[in-house]
Amino acid sequence: MAKYGKKAQSKVERAMHERKRGTLKSGRSGKRVTSRKQAIAIGLSEARRAGGKVPRKRGGSRKRKTGSRKK
Repeated sequence: MAKYGKKAQSKVERAMHERKRGTLKSGRSGKRVTSRKQAIAIGLSEARRAGGKVPRKRGGSRKRKTGSRKK
């Protein structure tokens, strides 16, 4: 089963083309995006908003359980 749908594919493809041409800008700051990873993230984010099949985002830093506890 595919992880990502067609909509996600097309959105990421568009974002990558824009990055290559130097026209892709980030959301709030409006700065030009040069990072490949950031371009992919923007494409996936747009696909999510458009209702495409994209796996859910993971939260920032996940808390780890510590083994040692005082009794």
